[in-house]
Amino acid sequence: MSHRAVWLLVLLALAGCASAPPQATPSATTAALEGDALRPASATGWVRSELYFGVGEETGPADRPQAEPITDATWRAFLDKEVTSRFPDGLTVFDAYGQWLFRGAKEPNRLKTKVLVVLHEDTPQRRADIEAIRLAWKQATGHQSVLWSRHAVDVSF
Repeated sequence: MSHRAVWLLVLLALAGCASAPPQATPSATTAALEGDALRPASATGWVRSELYFGVGEETGPADRPQAEPITDATWRAFLDKEVTSRFPDGLTVFDAYGQWLFRGAKEPNRLKTKVLVVLHEDTPQRRADIEAIRLAWKQATGHQSVLWSRHAVDVSF
């Protein structure tokens, strides 16, 4: 191979390495995924509320000895009526297991649990909505409590 041919191949190889990557242009799909006025791309002043609902005993009833476990249908009806009506934009529910020790008890109470997670603005109205959900559950089931855990979060849609 001639000296000129080698240099030509080297120049072609270097030219290929020097080319700039194609410029990405935002598409309508990408823009839609970045949020809108109701669901901003980034927001502060929000909280993650977690509510813990006892739905069935593993080792026997804790606060209501005669109570039956909550059925899936009962839970779904409560979720639709009390929770979705207040937080229609979205929520998450997952099954969990919990236990606690009553004062003076020798063994912990073990409980099947539904954990409800709602991300919402930290406003008096939203806090009142959470309290209304807790009260509705206690009235509907006779349970003594619904644990509420709140954490400040930054969100992005």
